[in-house]
Amino acid sequence: MLLRTADPFRDFDRLTQQLLGTTNRPAVMPMDAWREGERFVIEFDLPGVSRESIDLDVEHNVLTVRAERVARNGDWERLASERPTGQFSRQLVLGDNLDLDRIEATYDAGVLRLVVPVAEKAKPRKIEIAGASPEKETAAIES
Repeated sequence: MLLRTADPFRDFDRLTQQLLGTTNRPAVMPMDAWREGERFVIEFDLPGVSRESIDLDVEHNVLTVRAERVARNGDWERLASERPTGQFSRQLVLGDNLDLDRIEATYDAGVLRLVVPVAEKAKPRKIEIAGASPEKETAAIES
């Protein structure tokens, strides 16, 4: 059974943490990001969000993730409310070395996973060194 307390400061602290977040618990959309070889992986925690409510946009290297967690409706009494509801979004600035046209997105078990490949132009490559043609070498010697 959940007990309700009448401490108004505790309720105010909880509201402040939900709106602004803390270093231990970000406000709405916690994220992890890492590099795996030739791709970057970004995961967002979105528990209780339907896949249909998630919207992803990329414009000028800015990735925007929008989602909505719908509040429950019906004949029930709220005993605790620590998960934010409503619409929320997060933006990330992505580097020029990423191929933003080939982002892959999956959503499973409340986790949105984005895989962003490194752009071909940003991958290391070997440059072949050509020698001078024999005709140019001969012409340079004769002059």
